[in-house]
Amino acid sequence: MGFGVSGSTAVIFLGVLVATGTLYTATSNASENVLEAQDADAERALERTNTDIAVTNATYDAGNESLTVNLTNAGSETLSVSETTLLVDNTYVDVPAANATVDGDAGTDLWYAGENLSLVVDADPTPARVKVVTGSGVAATGAVN
Repeated sequence: MGFGVSGSTAVIFLGVLVATGTLYTATSNASENVLEAQDADAERALERTNTDIAVTNATYDAGNESLTVNLTNAGSETLSVSETTLLVDNTYVDVPAANATVDGDAGTDLWYAGENLSLVVDADPTPARVKVVTGSGVAATGAVN
């Protein structure tokens, strides 16, 4: 065996070593990303499990053409007012921040467990149903009085 055979064997061995190192790094990163995604999914599922809201009442004032929706955070999860969505008769309604109050405070975005959220919006004609959806996707529906 001459130098050519020994040199080519060394080059092939070095190539296999580099390829194995690259494959290990890629496989390790991919499995790490999958585990992080599974953990994040489990956290979101736990958040949904701990979230519960109830429509206390929904009242329409025909004189002012306004709808007042009162809700209670009946779960143990703290919710965000800005991530809460209101649907009136299956139509999205934008709620101005000044018209969303948590126990009378319009300056907060946090809706803690046991607290009440009041949303006031313009509505015409008289709505029949409201649906409120939290940021995690938990919803509550109620009839308008």
